[in-house]
Amino acid sequence: MSVPATDARERLRVPVERLRWRCDPAVFPFETTDELPPDEIMVGQERAVRALDFGLGVPQPGYNVFVTGPTGTGRTTYARQKIEQLAALRPTPSDWCYVYNFQQPDEPVAIRFAPGEGRRFRRDMHRLVDELREGIRQLLASEHFGKRRRDALRAYEDRVNAVWQQLEGEARQLGFTIQRTAAGVFPLPVGPSGEPLAPELLERLPAQQREALEARARQLGERIGEALRQVRNLEREARDALRELERDAVERVVERAVEPVRERYGANPRVAAYLEGLKHDVVENLDLFKEEEEPARPPFPLPVEVRRRDPFLRYRVNLLVDHAETRGAPVVIEPNPTYYNLIGKVEYRGEFGALVTDFTMIKPGALHRANGGFLLLQLRDLALAPLAWEALKRALRSREIRIENLGEQLGLIPAATLRPEPIPLDVKVVLIGNTLVYHLLYLFDEDFRELFKIRADFDVDLPRSEATLREYAQALGAVARRQGLLPFHRDAIARLVEYSVRVAGDQEKLTALFHEMVKVLAEASAWAQREGATVVRAAHVDRALEEKVYRSNRIEERIREAIAQGQLLVDIDGARVGTVNGLAVHLLGDYSFGRPNRITARTYVGSRGVVNIERETQMSGRIHSKGVFILANYLGGRYAQDRPLTLNASLTFEQTYEEVEGDSASSTELYTLLSDLGQVPIEQGIAVTGSVNQHGQIQPIGGVNEKIEGFYYVCKALGLTGRQGVIIPAQNVRNLMLHDEVVEAVRGGRFHIWAVRTVDEGLEILTGLPAGERGPDGKFPEGTVNARVARRLEELGERLRQFVPRPGRDERQPAEAPVPAAGGEDEPSGA
Repeated sequence: MSVPATDARERLRVPVERLRWRCDPAVFPFETTDELPPDEIMVGQERAVRALDFGLGVPQPGYNVFVTGPTGTGRTTYARQKIEQLAALRPTPSDWCYVYNFQQPDEPVAIRFAPGEGRRFRRDMHRLVDELREGIRQLLASEHFGKRRRDALRAYEDRVNAVWQQLEGEARQLGFTIQRTAAGVFPLPVGPSGEPLAPELLERLPAQQREALEARARQLGERIGEALRQVRNLEREARDALRELERDAVERVVERAVEPVRERYGANPRVAAYLEGLKHDVVENLDLFKEEEEPARPPFPLPVEVRRRDPFLRYRVNLLVDHAETRGAPVVIEPNPTYYNLIGKVEYRGEFGALVTDFTMIKPGALHRANGGFLLLQLRDLALAPLAWEALKRALRSREIRIENLGEQLGLIPAATLRPEPIPLDVKVVLIGNTLVYHLLYLFDEDFRELFKIRADFDVDLPRSEATLREYAQALGAVARRQGLLPFHRDAIARLVEYSVRVAGDQEKLTALFHEMVKVLAEASAWAQREGATVVRAAHVDRALEEKVYRSNRIEERIREAIAQGQLLVDIDGARVGTVNGLAVHLLGDYSFGRPNRITARTYVGSRGVVNIERETQMSGRIHSKGVFILANYLGGRYAQDRPLTLNASLTFEQTYEEVEGDSASSTELYTLLSDLGQVPIEQGIAVTGSVNQHGQIQPIGGVNEKIEGFYYVCKALGLTGRQGVIIPAQNVRNLMLHDEVVEAVRGGRFHIWAVRTVDEGLEILTGLPAGERGPDGKFPEGTVNARVARRLEELGERLRQFVPRPGRDERQPAEAPVPAAGGEDEPSGA
């Protein structure tokens, strides 16, 4: 037996004290936020904090951390602070240098040094090269070395002269003399006086004598050739001897210069091997250290100044990673994690139209700088950079940093370049992204599962308690102090906490979206400064929130204006059959608002079932279509237990010109349908929101505050009568954080809010009639809404059988289940 409708309205009315949670400023043990500690803290988020702490502390490879959660929860700030705290306690990692590879010049060698030693080694090597240049130059230009050189040359000159003297003696015996010129060595016949014979005399000689002279000339020519070979061999021996003399002298100079460096870095075997290679290379290339003449200037002016390549570049040191100034482990935040910014690169410079490079042009990437410490990356930035994600995974998987040309990775023609020796990698990567991308990567990327084994999930809201409120106040105060804002009075903090509860959408929760709170903090401080205040009070916070709404609610005001002018048909007084005001939420960027939508239903004879007009016009989303399908099955389960359910019914959102999605209007559509079936008028001053299931239970929805306030402001614009209000699901009462104006209107009886759990409770509020419960005889009590609906359905079935005879079919066989339109939400997708 249903209770009278007036009793139901009183019983189901939401008490005023439950329409909004109030924060008592006395809960805060301070007067202004200047009294609070300046340290920024993480409020709540125990799950994420524990996961992050654990992940950062595990030294094994693969335990990198993926931080998930909505933007604005403080995930990046907290992760950075936690990493910096942990890094300060870790040892400072090694320096890394690249040096010239004397065996494979295109494969520079990587050398590890203790922190700060890399810079010292580079300085020592620079001094060593200068010392070698000066020492070798002085050695080769010294009088002592010059005398040794001359002595060595004199010995070879004597041997060469002996060869020529012997040759000349043999030539005289054969009647010739030797003429040495730049063009070569030639035998010349001589006369009795020892003077060379003139050509005309040679022509007058008898043939037999000329033939004998030519034979002796050929014999002497062979001897000249042998002498030339001896001279060349002696000259080669002289050069080799001089070279060996220089090498021996230079080697002693190099040994003396290198010895102090070897003693300082002798414990490093790679440095020892490098210095040994350098010593041999200097000796082999000692011509570089000789004094050079000033190069001749070209006969014509060059368009640009040509810089000569440093001949001693190979002896320089490329200090790739320098931790001389680092304290603890490095923390690197890479805002632009491109391929080269991650793994490093080999740069090039133009010389005479060509691109050239050397090992000093190897540049480090974020992985080099973070090696031995922590690397913090945003997944979105990483995903937008071509090949960067694969490069990061490859480095983490192989545990080494290999600098490679991006062109080769893309399959382009390989160009001659350097191949630096890979550097071992030991880094903890913290990747920040959203939850959806995390699950997609975990599902489709096998490497991701092995490399990022820890997930730190930041929640969007926090449980409300006195301890949480105090921590929240401290966090807000620290942000205000960091941004140079005015101090906040505790009544202002109380207002901010109330706003946080509204953003969270739950009276028992606080929002973790601190970026929303920071915006209000800054704006409230700005309004206080404009008024000349030294402390931000609650009124300034209220002003900031009001102005924030005013800047964004132009569309909302235009919709209300259209309703007030009758362009959008919405009734807020009287009663009508088959018409109910549903409530929708529009989201415009950072601002959302509610508005009423008239929902109508028409029923008539037929067997098609419930038709969703939005679906027929392809304006209904899947969730909305599901909601309409549920309505049809609710009707069958409630009213077709002993007879077929046969009817034609149509449902639509009037004056809606965009897609409708969601199921939060399904209860509203059901009320409209039942009203038209039972021909029961519905109070137009009562708007409805709520989802419904097949059993007639009302289910919670989102945006309840915006929906209630949207309908209230429409009623206010058209005139409050004291009979208007909103029906919401009972589960949504805890989500109420209504504006003070709406709360005061409810307190004064000018507006009402009811919370229902079933369709019958909503029917009693809307119609003023009892809903009616099915009795033992299977019938509903007369005069109830359900009895009228059942009678109407029976009439529709009888009329259908009268006008549509179906021979050969058992009339007692249940009709086919109606096929409703597919659907979605009750609110249009656009404004």
